[in-house]
Amino acid sequence: MPRFAAMLSEGMRQRGHEVEVLAPKPFFFRLPTPQKFKKWLGYLDQYMMFPLRVKRLLSSYTAKNTLFVFTDHALGPWVPLVANFPHVIHCHDFLAQRSALDEVVENRTTATGKRYQAYIRRGFRQGKHFISVSQKTREDLHRFLKATPASSDVVYNGLNQSFKPVNPTEARILLSQQLNIDLTGGFMLHVGGNQWYKNRRGVILIYDAWKKKAASNIPLLMIGRKPGASLCSTANQLESKETIHWVSGVSDDQVKLAYAGALAFIFPSLAEGFGWPIAEAMASGCPVITTNEAPMTEVAGEAGFMIPKAPYQPEALEEWALNAAKIVDQVVHLTPPQRKAVVDKGIENASQFDTDRALDRIESIYLEILKPANK
Repeated sequence: MPRFAAMLSEGMRQRGHEVEVLAPKPFFFRLPTPQKFKKWLGYLDQYMMFPLRVKRLLSSYTAKNTLFVFTDHALGPWVPLVANFPHVIHCHDFLAQRSALDEVVENRTTATGKRYQAYIRRGFRQGKHFISVSQKTREDLHRFLKATPASSDVVYNGLNQSFKPVNPTEARILLSQQLNIDLTGGFMLHVGGNQWYKNRRGVILIYDAWKKKAASNIPLLMIGRKPGASLCSTANQLESKETIHWVSGVSDDQVKLAYAGALAFIFPSLAEGFGWPIAEAMASGCPVITTNEAPMTEVAGEAGFMIPKAPYQPEALEEWALNAAKIVDQVVHLTPPQRKAVVDKGIENASQFDTDRALDRIESIYLEILKPANK
């Protein structure tokens, strides 16, 4: 969210608009108290001090030329503060909301979490204008709203870095040297964190099933946070554990080399708000294997290789992984002309996720929202 907020604020400044970023500041949080109370002091800063500050500032704004932009619907508790001013709420994903309503079996929510998400929901329901990052997110939004909003648009994210193809052989050599892992013969790749919906467990199960089938020593590179104990336990039980490499703390340039050098990018997410890595991998010239559900299908378009969503039932995972491994094998054995066609299609598909194009569209929506106030 900080990166998205920075993209919006800088993009609007470049387009000639005056931008002020309002966010809670630590006051109670700075008080010398035991660590176990810090979270609650932070809540006081967010939900008591910050609203008071906003209310004081409102008198200095005019509805005629001020638009209040919420960078995420999770900021819903503050929407009522400016509900009578022109405003817009950006929506990324509703996974927490869906989980709180018991719609996601893979992610159970505590009673406290459910109350908190209800608090957020009561807030953003008072919003009038929304911008979602995908059609899937927009569909979820409309299920949670009590009334049809004044406006509800979809603007796909723009890649916030430059991703482009690099000679795969050169990328593998450079990355091998930098990570001290032999990747020169090619490798499978996943980029993502430990969030439940990223399905890192599914990635290593697919890889293990493929490796058994292909009898190959091609490694799997898992870029992201260090795996938790449960994931490590699963990996340690696999025959392929010696060729699964967990890599954390890499630079942006190293991620770009990984995309460019990978034989295939495996991204079997259970859910997403958008799915940045799909577009990043395609823009880098890497074939993508992802889940056959929105919004992954929106981002991958017709340029990706699709697999079913991983089943929740543990007893069905083995068969799922075996079937997904067949798609991996299909990608690995593409002929050079076939691979070039796949790469070209992916690059073309990823070109639609352009930051300037996204910011231009967002600016036009902002200005449209302000029109009634300027009449």
